[in-house]
Amino acid sequence: MPNFSYDGFSIAYEQRGRRQGARQRPFFLMHGLLFSRTHNHYLADVLAERGNRVVLMDFLGHGESDQPEHSRHYNMELFARQTVGLMDHLDMSEAVIGGTSLGANVTLEITAHVPERVRGIFIEMPVLERAIIVAASIFVPLTVAYAEAGPLMRWFGRHIARIPDLPGIYPDVLRELLSRDPAPSAAVLHGILTGRIAPHPSDREKMDVPALVIGHRRDILHPLSDAEALARELPHSRLVEARNFFEMRFPPNHLSDALADFLDEVWST
Repeated sequence: MPNFSYDGFSIAYEQRGRRQGARQRPFFLMHGLLFSRTHNHYLADVLAERGNRVVLMDFLGHGESDQPEHSRHYNMELFARQTVGLMDHLDMSEAVIGGTSLGANVTLEITAHVPERVRGIFIEMPVLERAIIVAASIFVPLTVAYAEAGPLMRWFGRHIARIPDLPGIYPDVLRELLSRDPAPSAAVLHGILTGRIAPHPSDREKMDVPALVIGHRRDILHPLSDAEALARELPHSRLVEARNFFEMRFPPNHLSDALADFLDEVWST
């Protein structure tokens, strides 16, 4: 797996789609919290078939990237800097940036800090002000469990990792999630919980780039109200409502088509 060095650590990444010619249409597609780039493989392939160069990366502490065990290495702004570091490594002056949950919030950080590098943004299931209490109620106990029940969770993870391969990518994604090392997992969650979640709404209102926002109902961690509020704040946004997290990730579906059409529009201007 390709990797690049950032702040003394190794960050893993991969690319799907064309890498040559004047119109490479780079799109950075970023994963959710404690997941890895693999949960975006299907969507990346769909977008690559539509002529995009899709870049997938594992944030520090995730997937095949290094996993230091101290929380100081993890927050939204640091993940944003890692993404920009990969852009520099690949010699990309600009790209469309997007992601799900954690990846969505990191996208907002990148747009706030280096707007000149961002051609457009894709935001799925952002975790913003309306979700803070629920996020804390879920992730604080999980952080404590990872930190205080490490041996038990490590034993559980070893047994999960031995489950044979099953058809499709999502059983592997779930197995990877459940078999994570508890020490860096606790550090990741601690760092996220003690850092800022997203740029202030007044900063989001200044993000003058095309934006596609996807939210869905019946999700207390990623409430549709956060997606709706973000769509109102971003000057050039479009809101699309999904039924659930999995809708974009199984063919056929209108959401992956909506994202591919959005990329066509962004690169046509």
